[in-house]
Amino acid sequence: MSLFSSTVYVRVRKNRFELRHLESGAESSVVADTPFTTTRLLVGRFGAAELALKRAFKQVFAGRLFAISPRVVIQPMEMTEGGLSEIEERILRELAMGAGARKVVVWVGHPLGDDEVRQKFSQ
Repeated sequence: MSLFSSTVYVRVRKNRFELRHLESGAESSVVADTPFTTTRLLVGRFGAAELALKRAFKQVFAGRLFAISPRVVIQPMEMTEGGLSEIEERILRELAMGAGARKVVVWVGHPLGDDEVRQKFSQ
């Protein structure tokens, strides 16, 4: 692992993001000011989701002089019955990139521990 690595685990719930910065242990949970979940999609309103995720990133990196663009594992925690479509994966990937991620892994499955999150970048 690099001295300058920065890894964030993002869990997406209806109208809410939960983040954990692995290196510092800082956590943030942000409810969107404008709902982004629709009846059919966990992220149905991209602009509202992007604003909420950016706010969550600011909270998790608060107090740092500068923040290195993190590696991000983003995981939908709801509305994943039958897996994700290509479009749903792309939405999640682009949300993370828009919030400042330099590399993104979309994960669908069990909640991850810190070591499992790090392993997603070595696969």
